Amino acid sequence: MSILYDEGQQAIATESRRVLDARASKDRLLKLLEQVGEHDAPFWDTAVEQGWTALAVPEEHGGLGLGLIELGLVAQASGAATAGAPFLTPGYGVTHALVASGKTDLAAKYLPQIAAGEARGAVAFAEGTDVLPAAPSTKFADGKLTGAKPAVPGGIKAELALVWASGANGPVLALAELAGAKRKTVSSFDNSRLYADVTFAGTPAAVLAEGPAALALARDVLARMAVVTAHEQVGGAEALLHIARDYAVMRKAFGQLIGAFQSVKHRIAEMYGLVEIARANCIHAAAVAGTDDFLVAAADARLTATEAYDTCARDCVQIHGGIGVTWEQGLHLHMRRARSLAIEQGNLLFWEDLLVEKLTGEAA
Repeated sequence: MSILYDEGQQAIATESRRVLDARASKDRLLKLLEQVGEHDAPFWDTAVEQGWTALAVPEEHGGLGLGLIELGLVAQASGAATAGAPFLTPGYGVTHALVASGKTDLAAKYLPQIAAGEARGAVAFAEGTDVLPAAPSTKFADGKLTGAKPAVPGGIKAELALVWASGANGPVLALAELAGAKRKTVSSFDNSRLYADVTFAGTPAAVLAEGPAALALARDVLARMAVVTAHEQVGGAEALLHIARDYAVMRKAFGQLIGAFQSVKHRIAEMYGLVEIARANCIHAAAVAGTDDFLVAAADARLTATEAYDTCARDCVQIHGGIGVTWEQGLHLHMRRARSLAIEQGNLLFWEDLLVEKLTGEAA
């Protein structure tokens, strides 16, 4: 199954790109790379103003009642602008978990806050290199969380966290207010991602799912977030493709445009191919969300988008030569974002293993 975007979706894509092109500031974003614990506040204000925080929230809770397709289009525009606020993706993860869990009281309490941009979400599943540990060291008992989650994206500024923990009867997916947790800022390769070590010490939390249901929901949340991130990666990769192309038809070496050299032409052609393959996989994954094919489609999108963004970030710098590594050129923004996004929601090894597991299971 695949889709063609309808007029409304095309309008969302066009308008989000137009707004971000007008409001993005390379100088502001470059400063954020060196400022620990700060994010791109103008972007977040724009997201709230434009209703992007409410896109996937049901209408009865003050949202727009749209879904993964529309949010993916906004994420693609955000990726092109290297937006410096890591809340849209985990916010969607928290939103979907609340809706899918069937906990109507919790949904009624928190979803209006998420839609209005008053509550920002973080997803704290991973421990070390284990994206979804079979036996999390974070514990849930008597309505409280105890333990630590390292380097949680958006963790330093988020108000809510979706936490993967161990309970008395197996895994637990819990929702906690981070006002009751200790947070330590992590200095990283891309500080605008607001990584934080989050420590729970008897932090009150509400259960969304337990046992096998918790595992199924956590995997679904992770896959949906991965598809949003894949769209963001495609947006960044496409922006780099255009930057490289424009430079190749302007810069001269040895008396001719560098775009005339085969080595440059071949690199740009490869970048184009990788972007379009990743885009197609993202479109397909967003279209089949909620079906049996979704997990495989999400893995495909995640793998190809990561390869596209990483390759485009590397090759765009190479095509620019020495000027590509200068601070003023600003390619650092994409290079660092490509590396950061490559490990959020699981690295390539995690998604490759998951893909093999699904495909071999189906074959059996």
